[in-house]
Amino acid sequence: MKKALLPLLLVLILVISGCNVNTKSDVAGESEPAENTTATDLEPVDIELLAMSNNESDVNIIRDQLIKNGFNVKLNLQPDYGSFKAQEDAGNYDISLSGWTTVTGNPDYAVRSLFKTGGDYSKLADPEVDKLIDQAATETPEEYTETYKKLEDYLVFDKAYIAPLYISLKSQGFNKDVLNPDTIRLSKSRSQVWESIEFNDASKNTAEPLLLTQAASTLTSLDPIKGNDGSINAINTNMYVRLVNLTDDDQITSDGSLSLNHAIADGNSDYYFVLRDDIHFAKITNKKAEDSGERVGAEDVIFSLNRAKDPNSVPDHRTYSLHEHIKDAEIVTDLSSLESIKQAGSGNPIIDVLNQGLDQGITQLVSDKTQADHQSGKYQVVKVTTTEPFPQVLNYLAHQSAGIVSKKQVESINTYDVANFDVNKDIPYGDQNTVTEGSSYNNTLYASGPYILSSKNDYEAVFYKNPGYMTGTEYEPKISEIKVKFIKDADNALSALRSGEIHMYYGVPETKYDLVKQDSKLQLQTLESNGVSYLLFNTKGRDVAESEDLRKAVLYSINQDEILSFYNNNKFKAVSTVSPIVKTGNELVADPAKVKDYLAKYQESK
Repeated sequence: MKKALLPLLLVLILVISGCNVNTKSDVAGESEPAENTTATDLEPVDIELLAMSNNESDVNIIRDQLIKNGFNVKLNLQPDYGSFKAQEDAGNYDISLSGWTTVTGNPDYAVRSLFKTGGDYSKLADPEVDKLIDQAATETPEEYTETYKKLEDYLVFDKAYIAPLYISLKSQGFNKDVLNPDTIRLSKSRSQVWESIEFNDASKNTAEPLLLTQAASTLTSLDPIKGNDGSINAINTNMYVRLVNLTDDDQITSDGSLSLNHAIADGNSDYYFVLRDDIHFAKITNKKAEDSGERVGAEDVIFSLNRAKDPNSVPDHRTYSLHEHIKDAEIVTDLSSLESIKQAGSGNPIIDVLNQGLDQGITQLVSDKTQADHQSGKYQVVKVTTTEPFPQVLNYLAHQSAGIVSKKQVESINTYDVANFDVNKDIPYGDQNTVTEGSSYNNTLYASGPYILSSKNDYEAVFYKNPGYMTGTEYEPKISEIKVKFIKDADNALSALRSGEIHMYYGVPETKYDLVKQDSKLQLQTLESNGVSYLLFNTKGRDVAESEDLRKAVLYSINQDEILSFYNNNKFKAVSTVSPIVKTGNELVADPAKVKDYLAKYQESK
């Protein structure tokens, strides 16, 4: 999920205070090295570590390792993400405890926004990094492993722009006495899938709400292109349908998406999607969900993708770099063109690929979404063309930021001038204040996905099933109402699960697994995630910005074996944010001797 550093995209990286294993020293203040320290005989070097207070365990481990290697660590602990981000934006740190989860399952997502010049969350401007990222983006998996290895070599070992910590497990715990375990999915990259979940007692599906939880109560934006963090990833994923989805093991699929089938043409630059005609936008009237009567169609797809790739389509666009490879999106009306164009790899006509599994094959293409009728063979087909061969574009189209919005509704709301947007008077589509209970409540959302947000307050958000979403199919939402409880503290969230206050807890910390396993009514699901925790160096105004030696001294102070041991080996070694996806063979090995040498060089240069 993008960065928002520590997004929940990042949910997995949350670590709890009060662990049930041996803890490190108290983080309330700074401490001196222990008597059996390996600190150098050099003058201690000051280093400021920025983190959120709920990452206490990681902070303690990192601080102790740095102290033992000759650093005097100053902690800058912030109570929440907003405060953390404000400190980061102000440059009040040398290293920040950061994290990233690749929620699209492809390695380009793991690096482009973070490290490429001008990336949504990048603090770097290094031509060599840019070159390697762009090169790997055009390559097949067989080719790009070596390129990503070169990127890791340069990013981590040559320049020490980041210091990796670990890969997390992805997890969720749920009440198996209440929920049907067979209907609960845990996906490596995709956010939580709501529409498949059912109660054990099926009669409760329409009578009782499903009770979920998340930490963040302030929602970045309910416009899918304006946020990519833990506050809205699950919400927007379930509110807006996409052209394609990811399977639980990160394969591209049309199942449960807006497309019935998709195909890649020869050359890997043209992508075709035949659309469903059984999804309508939901709207909210008197805080209840209604079928708006407006079908989700190709016009909405074109509108959504064009605004997704355009950094100037909305103020504070946070996901445009994910879609910068989209050159064009258009509605296909020439049926004969689908017969002459061949599929990449097979040589079969695109029309044959798109027809696979359809009850009625494509006999006519229509440009007006209201004219589509699959029973009569009338379909809409969308063609997406990339700026260069780029198969990974499909992974980005499966991301929540590529959610399909209503062209008609969004244009009716976003009447402001983007260049002169005034936060004090202009109200954009998806503003959380419009769904927050109180005088500002004016819900104008149009949801193309299985659920729509009705209202929220400081304690919970209420969602209702989209009554016009794939009705009568296996993808129709099973539960009519969902409440997401806002529980900031992980210990409290786990207590809520155990007491029955919530039915499911997405992102159970590794240190709490045993508590879930020991509770007879609960079940724990885990798998290795795409979430990586790392230290990010300040690139402006601090010595670490100028000194590779100082950065490398921090890098080689990090002992990942100690971190994994603390978490009972429920975390895994990492080298970069691509580590969960591409196995480069690289490994970071702590080396106190190198630390001493680099610190000496740093101090000599001052």
